[in-house]
Amino acid sequence: MQTIVDMYDPDFYVDEGFHAVLTELRRTDPVHWQDMPDEAGFWAVLKHADLTHVARHPLLFSAQQEGVMLQDPLPQLKARVGDMLLMMDPPKHTAYRKPLAESFKAKVIGQMEGRIREVCREILAAAGEQRDVEFVHEVAGMLPNQVIGELFGIPQEDWADIRVWAEQSTSSQDPELVGEGYDPAANTKMVEYAMALAAERRTREPTEDLTSLILAGNFGGKAMSDAEFGTFFNQLVVAGNDTTKGMLASGVNVLLSHPDQLAALRADSSLMPGAVEEILRFAPPLHHFRRTATADTELRGVAIKAGDKVAMWYSSANRDEDVFADPHTFDIRRSPNPHLSFGIAQHFCLGVHLARLEGRVFFEELLAAFPQIERTGEPRRIRSNLNNGLKALPLSLAR
Repeated sequence: MQTIVDMYDPDFYVDEGFHAVLTELRRTDPVHWQDMPDEAGFWAVLKHADLTHVARHPLLFSAQQEGVMLQDPLPQLKARVGDMLLMMDPPKHTAYRKPLAESFKAKVIGQMEGRIREVCREILAAAGEQRDVEFVHEVAGMLPNQVIGELFGIPQEDWADIRVWAEQSTSSQDPELVGEGYDPAANTKMVEYAMALAAERRTREPTEDLTSLILAGNFGGKAMSDAEFGTFFNQLVVAGNDTTKGMLASGVNVLLSHPDQLAALRADSSLMPGAVEEILRFAPPLHHFRRTATADTELRGVAIKAGDKVAMWYSSANRDEDVFADPHTFDIRRSPNPHLSFGIAQHFCLGVHLARLEGRVFFEELLAAFPQIERTGEPRRIRSNLNNGLKALPLSLAR
């Protein structure tokens, strides 16, 4: 009997019970058809091997044709699909990624550790003065916002606006987060800001930051236009803010739910890199990204037609029983840990080394600063079929 579920419904992800449903689907219907209101549905790819297959065949499963969101892009936005690195197929993706790759190598990113540690200490010192905090927004969200601001050379007085636009761009499915202050034009404002930043920066000498690097780069035989920079900037900033904030908040919550693992981590800091990887496997910041089939094909005997939506479901593949022993057990010593939270193949996350560094340094400093960390209320998950994380985590931080 087929499991009845609506994987498109954001309410499905408000509590952790969705994992039990995905477990059953992996067993009975691993390439699962899901209807959507008002437009064509999608194939949810739930197994690790199948997700890897889709990711490794970008010309058959295109990110550029219709973007990476489950909803088809609006007609007025379709021209911008393919201007973000996330939504490019080869060879364009290769041409745009290659000039940036050097700046995101582990050795280069590693040079940022001292500054990231300083930023973490500043943020945690302020949190310690406050003691009782809403950890998601008052603490976890502060680090990526500042790191990205410095990485791009964004004036400090603009950081708050950048953070608000980034958060609102990913919160439209949650009425509480949308609230009265929600701005449906947040994405547009981010792009317009970036275009103005590019135009201003072209009038003066380059500096040692990512903005100057991108504006001076050769992308497929030409420089990036201000409009292209705007959409490029929007993707990098939104992704860097939201996913890192999610990783930090979810990581603290998961560790508090597994006190034995937290105690082991406090006793042996050499376990920290493995703990970050397990946090990413156990609580990936995103549920899925979409592709579009460019030709008739099949997965596990399921016929997929040209034009069909195909969604790679990371929060399912990361708990695939064929790949991970005891997949629902959180284990900071898990090795190997081939989770897919950073993607795989051509679209493997460009900022992987930065995310890992931010996670490791932040958790090191958090545990060093606060011998006691306690929840003062129930954590609450964001209502979203895309973002897999928390919208509230009330904590008490004691020195």
